[in-house]
Amino acid sequence: MPSMKDLMQRRKARTRAKLRRVGQGRPRLSVHRSSKHIYAQVIDDERGVTLAAASSLDKGLRGDLNTGADKAAAAAVGKLIGERAAAVGVGRVVFDRGAYPFHGRVKALADAAREAGLEF
Repeated sequence: MPSMKDLMQRRKARTRAKLRRVGQGRPRLSVHRSSKHIYAQVIDDERGVTLAAASSLDKGLRGDLNTGADKAAAAAVGKLIGERAAAVGVGRVVFDRGAYPFHGRVKALADAAREAGLEF
């Protein structure tokens, strides 16, 4: 029987394969959530570089947040990643939720990034 880690990796690979088909060379907004924090990166897969990154561990956000593991923290990170992506000239991305379902913290981050100007 496959372990939980194996199942997560399969779901992540399946999501990334779909993104490669529909992405058309756009950068990827990748989300990772842990039990204590949430992280987001805008990645250019063609060049293999990270264009912008934000997390609930950023110094500007840490003082404002009660915890890094709730919807408010995810929304703050989404707003910050949207601003940082716009600063480097990225307006359109594909959203890579990884192996996580699109609800809760992941959805809050995505909604805040859209409000900050990212299109996906």
